[in-house]
Amino acid sequence: MELSKQFYIFANDIFVMGVTYDNSEKKFVFDFEHDGTEDIVSLTGNGYQVEAFGKCFYYGYEFSEQVDGPVRSAFIKYVKFTEELQDTPDLTKFIKKAVDNLGKQINLYDYDLVVMPESSSKVNQYMLRYIYRFAQPTLRKMELIKALPASISFDMDAYEQSYLNDVLENGRPRYTPAQKEEAKKSINAMLDLIHQKDYFTIAKDVKKSRFRPYMMNFLRFASDEDAELCSKIRHQNVLVIDDVTTSGSTLNEILRTLRILNEDNEITIFSLIGRKDLMAESL
Repeated sequence: MELSKQFYIFANDIFVMGVTYDNSEKKFVFDFEHDGTEDIVSLTGNGYQVEAFGKCFYYGYEFSEQVDGPVRSAFIKYVKFTEELQDTPDLTKFIKKAVDNLGKQINLYDYDLVVMPESSSKVNQYMLRYIYRFAQPTLRKMELIKALPASISFDMDAYEQSYLNDVLENGRPRYTPAQKEEAKKSINAMLDLIHQKDYFTIAKDVKKSRFRPYMMNFLRFASDEDAELCSKIRHQNVLVIDDVTTSGSTLNEILRTLRILNEDNEITIFSLIGRKDLMAESL
């Protein structure tokens, strides 16, 4: 894959930096002294805070529109899966700058709980350790892990209310009772297949499915103690963090898992690399 392009990362009044891909050495090279008009990813400025998922959503970096798929994928892979993150100062500085910028937007001392998804990437754990520098000593961390495929369920009541009970302009039902039953049989057959698959195959298959918003229990708390504690926490500030947000399906599932326990907490979302067009209704 040819990645000879030069691209830059910069932020208004915070820092400037450029990144190039050294094709001969097969590595990314960070330059913290320059920015330019050819940026493919940048620290977010005025668009740092957006309304997404029905919550306050902050994100550190965003790719520019001219970035092609291979370059974007290669950079995400580099950020997420560098093995020795602690020994890669450019990447750790990349992460710290985003968290520092977050700290300028919200008061991290005010947060009581951090929730993040299980990930093979070390970025979330590094962000968490850095956030602890700002947070009060009582800040708790909770991790949501991938559930067994057999645990995945379907919210038939919500689907029926949203689709199967739809009416035409003349007020007549769009679907007959027989059609509704046929749809339910198809969904149950789909669930039977899902229960036989592995998690990653499921995630890939249903990511863009119209059924995705009604499928539940993709994630669960790492321990029963965490789930019980989260159910009892009321009217506190919760920070949800994730490394890279593309479709928003992981964050959406985290929020759903939290809302099942209670809806009394003030939830803020932060993603190291995100998208400003992630609106709840588009998921």
